[in-house]
Amino acid sequence: MYDLSRSPEPVQKLAVLARQSKQRRRLEYGRPKVRRHQSGPVPQLRRNSKNQNAEKMVASPEPNNRLCERVAEIYHWLDSQISGSAGPAGVCEACGKCCDFESFEHRLFVTAPELMYLAESPDVSGLKPMTTSRCPYNTEGKCTIYEYRFASCRIFCCRGNKDFQSGLSESALKKFKSLCTDFQIPYRYTDLPAALNNFAGA
Repeated sequence: MYDLSRSPEPVQKLAVLARQSKQRRRLEYGRPKVRRHQSGPVPQLRRNSKNQNAEKMVASPEPNNRLCERVAEIYHWLDSQISGSAGPAGVCEACGKCCDFESFEHRLFVTAPELMYLAESPDVSGLKPMTTSRCPYNTEGKCTIYEYRFASCRIFCCRGNKDFQSGLSESALKKFKSLCTDFQIPYRYTDLPAALNNFAGA
């Protein structure tokens, strides 16, 4: 997957949506839908040119609900593409080695909608900062957010075909770009450590 921009600033602004939410949204899987809920008080942001797009998202719970639905749909699509291409996709043995990015010499990038989706997931008690080279959601070699894991985590397999993974990554990024356009979110593709540290510390 390709680093289109390393700037984490928009991720910090959008983090307000997840961190100030009074109630967690229930996400239904299999069919990627989000159950409607009664929203709490609307959090306030200082008005300036950099956070006006985030304010539009905060103004009503409905856009955030719909954004979570759209992210779930992209993940559902990715899973179907991977399960239908077992050969080039590769078979993951869940060894957890690729989750230690420094030792594996691997970098992982995420988009702001994916972080927002993870933060809103019912089984995740707040986003964690990344203080070492290992993903903070990998415990004893196992992924603790497997159901909600990022697109890059779903696509990458050390036994997979690189061309297949690259093509699927490009298709997924187009979908996330379209989602950002639809919801007027600044599109950024950010290195996971920087994204988690900014999001969790917002």
